[in-house]
Amino acid sequence: MGSVRNLTNEELSRAIVRRLRESGFLAWLVGGCVRDLLLGRIPKDFDVATSAPPAEVLRLFPQSGQVGAHFGVVLVHDAEVHVEVATFRSEFAYTDGRRPSVVEFETDPGKDALRRDFTINTLLLDPDTNEVLDFVGGRADLEAGIIRAIGDPARRFEEDHLRLLRAVRFAARLNFAIEPATFAAMRLLAPAIRTISIERVRDEISRILTEGGARRGFELLDASGLLHEILPEIEAMKGVQQPPEFHPEGDVWTHTMIMLDGLREPTLELALGVLLHDVGKPATFRVADRIRFDGHVEKGVEIAHGLLTRLRFPTAVMEQAEALIANHMRFKDLPHMRESKMKRFLRMPGFDEHLELHRLDCSSSHGSLTNYEFAQAKLREVPPEQLRPTPLVTGYDLIAAGCTPGPAFGAALREAEDAQLERRAMTKEQALEIALMKFHSTTR
Repeated sequence: MGSVRNLTNEELSRAIVRRLRESGFLAWLVGGCVRDLLLGRIPKDFDVATSAPPAEVLRLFPQSGQVGAHFGVVLVHDAEVHVEVATFRSEFAYTDGRRPSVVEFETDPGKDALRRDFTINTLLLDPDTNEVLDFVGGRADLEAGIIRAIGDPARRFEEDHLRLLRAVRFAARLNFAIEPATFAAMRLLAPAIRTISIERVRDEISRILTEGGARRGFELLDASGLLHEILPEIEAMKGVQQPPEFHPEGDVWTHTMIMLDGLREPTLELALGVLLHDVGKPATFRVADRIRFDGHVEKGVEIAHGLLTRLRFPTAVMEQAEALIANHMRFKDLPHMRESKMKRFLRMPGFDEHLELHRLDCSSSHGSLTNYEFAQAKLREVPPEQLRPTPLVTGYDLIAAGCTPGPAFGAALREAEDAQLERRAMTKEQALEIALMKFHSTTR
């Protein structure tokens, strides 16, 4: 689709529909983009469904590539954007709970609609006239706010077990109700989600956490039985009481759900940090002078690491999520920290996420934002160059002063940086003197 300027996804999809129709084929916008357009939302992606066989699509768009040969899906590119173009098809003989073994290409869009998951995802839109084709009542369900499986719900979920999680995601993001028969089938077939690859489960959980409606999503996961199957560590939070003087809102589950409800376009790391920040409490619950959770932070990091590893999250995501869990209780000590310790705390990577988790934590429990406001005030007061100053002393300086590299090096350099952060050392000479004193006391 060579162009003077780069096309947007929507413009590319319209151009594809036009070209296919000019060549004598049926072509429509289809699926999620139609659903979102009719809801007044901005679609993330645009897809096209057509009667053109894959070979014809490839011939008409030479810069395209086939991404699903068995399913007749072609990816048409223009510069940095792309649109999936799928040939109308029927699907049969699902044997693995994920993909059909038999696919037949069709020229009838109505048959294509019947093989899809939910009624609201079957609508076809003419991008020129805005005419909508609706073969299964998707328009009415869209207007009523209902997630309904097409035809027999149990059969739809047995065909593709991932649809169990997709139903939850759509209901949460759109704030729709799940039609009773559809939900009953979800409860019946919830254990089947274990047959789906962990990466696909992970991706759906990530979307539920970040696309909006995370609290509703997790409440639906719980009510459907899916939470028990895929995230038993989160289910374990239910009924774990907390000291009412700090948590008048209720148990650990309730507290976590309220926090999820407060998320607004979060990063995945922040959303995971919120979900898992108290995951160590069920294992550390005890009653002494009051309800206590001694060591719940350390236990939480351990449990979260196992969960995130099981779901195969990327290392960088795991590290930040675990850092959020590890540090979420430190805000209470912030007003009493030494200046050097406080500055190190405020300059942690992704500190804005630490701060937001703390705000949500407080807002969802006792309501006091004193330490949150203290941290914000310090960030305003302390210039960035004072949080991360160029070191006055380096290891090379210690070597030049006759020190032999070894374990004492780190302690000496940290002592020098403490002095610099606390403004006890303002010059290289002062910092070096402090570092050498620490080095010699450590090696003595």
